[in-house]
Amino acid sequence: MRRERGELIYKIYRALTYGLSPLIHLHLRWRKFRGLEHPLRWRERLGFPSLPRPPGPLLWFHAVSLGEGMCAIPVIKCCIERRPDVTVLMTTTTTSAFEVIKHQLPNNVIYQFSPIDTPAAIDAFVCYWKPNAIILIESELWPNLVIGAAKKRIALALLNARMSAKSYDSWSQPFIIPLTSLMLSKFLLILPLSTTQAIRFQLLQCPPFIINFCGDLKYAVGNIETAEGDQRALEELQVQLMNRKVWMASSIHKGEEKVMLDVHKALKQIHPDIITIIVPRHPQHGELIALELEKEGVRVALRSRHDKLLPGTNIYVVDTLGELKKLYRLTPIAVIGGSFLPGSAGHNISEAAAAGCAVLTGPYIGHFSYMAIQMQRLNPLSVLQTSLRCQVSGHILVEALSNLLTDAKLLEAHQEAAKQAYYALSHGITENVWSLLDLHIFRNALAHRACLCQVQRTEVYIVNNNYALVPNILVSAI
Repeated sequence: MRRERGELIYKIYRALTYGLSPLIHLHLRWRKFRGLEHPLRWRERLGFPSLPRPPGPLLWFHAVSLGEGMCAIPVIKCCIERRPDVTVLMTTTTTSAFEVIKHQLPNNVIYQFSPIDTPAAIDAFVCYWKPNAIILIESELWPNLVIGAAKKRIALALLNARMSAKSYDSWSQPFIIPLTSLMLSKFLLILPLSTTQAIRFQLLQCPPFIINFCGDLKYAVGNIETAEGDQRALEELQVQLMNRKVWMASSIHKGEEKVMLDVHKALKQIHPDIITIIVPRHPQHGELIALELEKEGVRVALRSRHDKLLPGTNIYVVDTLGELKKLYRLTPIAVIGGSFLPGSAGHNISEAAAAGCAVLTGPYIGHFSYMAIQMQRLNPLSVLQTSLRCQVSGHILVEALSNLLTDAKLLEAHQEAAKQAYYALSHGITENVWSLLDLHIFRNALAHRACLCQVQRTEVYIVNNNYALVPNILVSAI
């Protein structure tokens, strides 16, 4: 009965997305006009390819944006190394991800923009590329994609799977949960970020036997090496930062720059020659920050203008893409943004830890709280999560930064703790993921024997008219 209801709801969804396709296409053109879609390759979002498909088996890795896409790169490199006979297709949704990731992928990886979840776009994309398996990253659950691929007997996996509390509430609505259950039943492998995430997927009626644990792929991002030419590009900046107190506020969202600039003003009274590096989440935000500061008479160096840090310049705004990991190597202290305003969800803290930074973050870090807890368990100094008062005045953040900038031994202890915690948690993650993919996905898919596992019966209890699965996944987690 549950499966039939799921199929019915999917038919309704497919009909709606088919009927709304003209409006969705107009919206896509409007996004192109606003610069939110690639000006030349935007038709890939409608399922039209821009490159030929090579012969032989093909694996499709899909991630929505930059952070998720970077998680896929170590697995892709491992796949190419272990299975050179396989073609890898990588797709992302955002142009920012495209601009950065295209330089990080091996040359033989095909890179396309992902199709929107309309029947025509998905069918055209899948029929052209004919993937043997689809590897989705984090939270990319799209009914036409997942169910359409399953009907074509394409193996499906979900890596670094996460389900926020808000998404869980949406997917667990009484009218929606049959569709959710149907989609999750199509996967052969789901690798959740944590036990909490695994329980959420199981409460959404995901078959428990497909859930496995291997660690957070975001730790593996820190192992991605940058090209020698890219490293040389920042040598001049490194020279300018020598013999000056430096800290960086990275992945800053709109509104957070006020907190960081207040902190900068307070620190400048203690350390007059201090350098504050501000790296906004979106480059265009950096230009706006620089313009506002210049109106106030503040001297600002802007990365895109190739400005130098002259005497009297204390703020360096980075309004470029793809340089965050390299910048972490130039600064001893990193304050991770996207965490200081209510409703924020944080950003990856492991990249700064891998570079040997002392790591600080705000109180709102969403699913990254699991990463912070893991690191703090290994060493309490590895991540310093500041309290709510930072949002209002920045006093606690000022005190923490001032202590680190003043006490060299304390700074070194925080740096070493972050780096050691990172290496302890990142060890073997890519290998673990590869082993599980090889066992559950690749062996069957690449041998042309991919078939969806028949959903096993799972005991269900009714609690307050809601489904609740027996949490036997906890046994495997332990």
